[in-house]
Amino acid sequence: MMSSFRLAASRGRTSLLTKAAYSTTSVAASKNVVIVAGTRLPFATTTTTYFDELAVDLQRLAISGLLTQTALPKEAVDYVICGNVIQEVRTSNIAREAAINAGLPVTTGAHTIAQACISANAAICAGAEKIMTGHADVVIAGGCETFSDVPIRLSRVLRQKALTAQKAMKKGGTLGAIQHVLKGLKMKDISLETPAIANYTTGEVMGVSSDRLSAKFGVSREEQDEFTVRSHTLAGKAHASGWYNDEITAYKGSTEENGIKADSTVEKVSKLKPAFVKPHGTHTAANSSFLTDGAAASLLMSEEKALEMGFKPLAYLRDWSFKACDPFEELLLGPTYCSQEVLSRMGLNMEADIGVFEIHEAFAGQILSNLTAMDSQKFADDKFGGKKVGKVDFDKMNTKGGSLSIGHPFGATGSRLVTTASRRLQEENQRFALVAACADGGMGHACVLERYDN
Repeated sequence: MMSSFRLAASRGRTSLLTKAAYSTTSVAASKNVVIVAGTRLPFATTTTTYFDELAVDLQRLAISGLLTQTALPKEAVDYVICGNVIQEVRTSNIAREAAINAGLPVTTGAHTIAQACISANAAICAGAEKIMTGHADVVIAGGCETFSDVPIRLSRVLRQKALTAQKAMKKGGTLGAIQHVLKGLKMKDISLETPAIANYTTGEVMGVSSDRLSAKFGVSREEQDEFTVRSHTLAGKAHASGWYNDEITAYKGSTEENGIKADSTVEKVSKLKPAFVKPHGTHTAANSSFLTDGAAASLLMSEEKALEMGFKPLAYLRDWSFKACDPFEELLLGPTYCSQEVLSRMGLNMEADIGVFEIHEAFAGQILSNLTAMDSQKFADDKFGGKKVGKVDFDKMNTKGGSLSIGHPFGATGSRLVTTASRRLQEENQRFALVAACADGGMGHACVLERYDN
């Protein structure tokens, strides 16, 4: 009995000594996260510029372009995070494959995020969390997408038969395998499956949902067409002036983004027929973002590391929000909910404090519906206890074009938004920028950037 007591006491002392030997406060105090730089490949309509490229190659080129732009030593990168939505099985962790093939050390960790259209936003914020907690000082975050090489599968029935054909062959040889595959096979089973464009839970495509949202908030077809032309006109001017030269990594010597139609007019786009809700819907091929191939990358650092390495940061990443809303009724209204949360938490007033807005243009109707909701007292009474998000000043929003004109590679857009907003803060000498985006599944994102005083 005494022996057992002594043993227990001895174990107790060992436990106390062990506990005294380590600290539960090993995580560093929160660090300031800065956006140092960002780049993207020219965004291009699907099956054109990047028809022969894999998504992993697009991301590799974007990372390489960022390293070249900043002259950042490859060994200085602590971690890589990339967004990607329509994934190729061979490169499911596309961030890792792209990082290695961009020449980063094999010891540089990487992971991939899939969060629909806000995947790159999620990658950037995940990278920021690593920096804030002291787990990294230098992170490359971005994303990529290609619709020129999507995974196309056999129908489910044919896949099941193919998977079990080997067993049938063992029993009955080649003839047995053939009989197994053909048994019970119907003509409808002999088909191919492309990636679904409809939401899994609701069964509804985003265009239909956005069309309904526009009707709910009273956004007209004319307003959507006017906004679409605005996007193309501003993007065309930005390219013509060379504004994007410092933001785009040339592909085969070109920085052209071939979805931009600078000569668009309301008269032209108003002639298009409804694409989703027929015959009386308001969403068309023109006022909806087009299928886009592209990749982007952002360089995040702790403030002290950036200064130590001689960089002049563009902006601080101050706070962010990811929220979900009803995918059946409010699929693309996430930016409103997220903007309300992040601005309230920071004590900022949208109209008085935000000087730069970069808001994702999935559909003209979607972004205009969000702007209406943000400035609606009724919506604020129903959802936010009476406090409106605020009115967005059009003269401060998407002044260099947006997704309707530049394009929208699902996994990359978030990085483009952050880079453009950061550069605009410096150029326009504004203090705060609001970046916001919607995503399939009723998800949304918003973040606040603060200009870095160089």
